[in-house]
Amino acid sequence: MAQDLGHTQFFKVETPQETAVGKILEVVYEAMVEKGYNPVNQIVGYIMSGDPTYITSHNGARSLISKVERDELVEEMLTQYIHNNNWDQKK
Repeated sequence: MAQDLGHTQFFKVETPQETAVGKILEVVYEAMVEKGYNPVNQIVGYIMSGDPTYITSHNGARSLISKVERDELVEEMLTQYIHNNNWDQKK
């Protein structure tokens, strides 16, 4: 069978890392709410500055978020935003 070399093939498998980033954000978000912080403001502060003190240590949230690169956090949030707004359906 001859391959059609005129078209680009795409193959994407969700890696455990991508799933882990979403779960880490969920745990961090919940910990921030439980401690009475505004999770959006605090997570943005962390992403912009890299200062882990923006994140509470409650439920290990600070330790968890420190295991993920900040650009991976932004990528995960943007991916979810695009998906939730159905922009990925507008191809």
